[in-house]
Amino acid sequence: MDLLPRSPGEFGSARYWDRFFRQRGQRPFEWYGAFPELCPVLHKYVRPRDKVLVVGCGNSELSEQMYDVGMCEDIVNIDVSDAVIRQMQERSRSKRPKMSYLLMDMLQMDFPDAHFQVVLDKGTLDAILTDEEEATLAKVDKMFAEISRVLQVGGRYLCVSLAQAHVLKKAVEYFSQEGWVVRVHQVAGSRDKQQFVLPVFVYVMTKFRKIPGSAPQILEICPEEQDKPMRVETVERLVAAVKDRQHYALLCSQLSKPPCGEQVSLDLCDKESGRPRYTLHVVDSPSVKPSRDNHFAIFIIPQGRETEWLFGTEEGRRQLATSAGFRRLVTVALHREQHYEGMAGIQAELSGKVMELAPPGLPARQQVPFVSVGGDIGVRTVRHRDTSTLSGEYVIEDVKGDGTCYFRRLIFLRNRNVVQSEARLLAPMPLPGQKKRRKDKKKPSPTEPPADIDKSYLCCEHHKAMVAGLCLLGGPNPLPGTLLAVLVVGLGGGSLPLFIHDYFSQAHVAVVEIDPSMLEVATRWFGFSQDDRMQVHVSDGLDYVAKLAAEVSVLLPAAPALYDAIMFDVDSKDLTVGMSCPPPAFVEKPFLQKVKTTLKPEGVFVLNLVCRDAQLKESVLATLREVFPLLYARRIEEEVNEILFCQPSPEGRRDPTELEARARALEGALRQPGRPWDSSYVLADMLQAIKIL
Repeated sequence: MDLLPRSPGEFGSARYWDRFFRQRGQRPFEWYGAFPELCPVLHKYVRPRDKVLVVGCGNSELSEQMYDVGMCEDIVNIDVSDAVIRQMQERSRSKRPKMSYLLMDMLQMDFPDAHFQVVLDKGTLDAILTDEEEATLAKVDKMFAEISRVLQVGGRYLCVSLAQAHVLKKAVEYFSQEGWVVRVHQVAGSRDKQQFVLPVFVYVMTKFRKIPGSAPQILEICPEEQDKPMRVETVERLVAAVKDRQHYALLCSQLSKPPCGEQVSLDLCDKESGRPRYTLHVVDSPSVKPSRDNHFAIFIIPQGRETEWLFGTEEGRRQLATSAGFRRLVTVALHREQHYEGMAGIQAELSGKVMELAPPGLPARQQVPFVSVGGDIGVRTVRHRDTSTLSGEYVIEDVKGDGTCYFRRLIFLRNRNVVQSEARLLAPMPLPGQKKRRKDKKKPSPTEPPADIDKSYLCCEHHKAMVAGLCLLGGPNPLPGTLLAVLVVGLGGGSLPLFIHDYFSQAHVAVVEIDPSMLEVATRWFGFSQDDRMQVHVSDGLDYVAKLAAEVSVLLPAAPALYDAIMFDVDSKDLTVGMSCPPPAFVEKPFLQKVKTTLKPEGVFVLNLVCRDAQLKESVLATLREVFPLLYARRIEEEVNEILFCQPSPEGRRDPTELEARARALEGALRQPGRPWDSSYVLADMLQAIKIL
């Protein structure tokens, strides 16, 4: 039996609905939204003494159920189908004497003005507004005008809808321009399998007298999990808020099916500000053998550690889920703009929402564990926030790492999941002769991070590799006392040039930084300073190198501007390119030839390459090979970074044994008595995985 219309326009045809209800018979037809789900919303807006009009009633049981539970009895139902009106009159005549069914077109109703307190529409607007053709919109305008006419001031038009964007926009625009208050409720869905995946909404349009002039629009949305409505500023934002909830429903539907390899991510926003409060990633591990207690868990990422490979990459999260031994793990990242009341507070806040992301087959009343590293939510202290004209908004924050270590980080908020610069903070040491605190004195807070920078520690693995690349320099090993001229393009927090300056006592380091704000950041927050061996030039690296190359070309063969090492660690401001470091102009052939010109024949050019586009990466490598005869590469494990070591002469090639010997000799010289050295930093290890391209 084919009950579907031949075209969407037939939904507005009395002939179609007569045929539909004759063929369907006595079985009630509910578009969507069962009475138990709609009841909490209807109870707010329908009073027992209200006179209620139901437009396009069909043979839905909604009116009968409202009548039977005592919500309201004075209900008038209208429809254009004679067949269904006869059917419903017969069904309710003896049981519900105060309720009536009338054959009537809602586009031309016989009721007097201001006759009803409530007009209820369940799916009728959705059935009529099937497209945005001129004739359809004119019909809807007529429908709205008739509803407005028969409603009293203060009356409510309740429209149950799937809230397709064009339907919602039309209804909200029409009634808000008439001066009505518009509120959209999301109906709490049944936990059983529903006919419709998309959520059901109820538009509540409350009639007010139209005020001459431009009265402010009152638009609100009331999500299913809260009673308090949230005000929105424009129709577009209201439509977008509804669309977000529809996407979430589709996501939950997807997650209710057997696990798949793809990771799903979503933001949960703060109810007051609308800003992201939690970022969730749902990770399935089908390879984990199922047991009673390993179906589902929630992992809270400690504050400030969301950028780490294990938590911040898809592969890392997959490894985390597998090692944790759960078939579905939801990782939860906490946002720096938000305040959290510890693990217990987060668990109370998220428990209801994360259960909507539970895997199929989760046993009833299964307790879902909330876990974290060390059992707490970590420590994050935002030290400074500002905006640079070149780099955009940025923050300086101190975060707690593993154990008792704290780290200071520079984050550009345009790319908030990437740590731009990082330094370890020193634990405070008592001054010579300083007495220990008395037991009764107040102890410093264990969560208060220290303030001094540990300049001996290179946090970034790619910085360690770049320093190790100095072993490739020609001639004798670049021992700390060897006179070196080093050019670093890209300052950031200054960790790389600081390390070279402090550990290579005869090195003269020139740093080029395009953003003057970064020089202030490095100086104020990362312990950076200038002296006669360390000078910062605020300039575009492209212009600075081009100028040097021009000077060298004029002064050859006795050019004073030649460098032993040139290092590029500069990020791209253009996030649309598949290469975030360096900007594309820095690896174009004419510019690379200028770099080569400013480099000593036995020198080394070190480039931090971060490129996710495989084709673009191959192009960059090909260009580098055209300019530099000798090219080494060192891939940084668990990161996208690849460090490229380029030498202008093929005679600089060294076998692995010689390279390891030079690395061990250099490290031995750098480990001077009384000077701290990070024991995990082994130069030879940094060069072990190096390969010639």
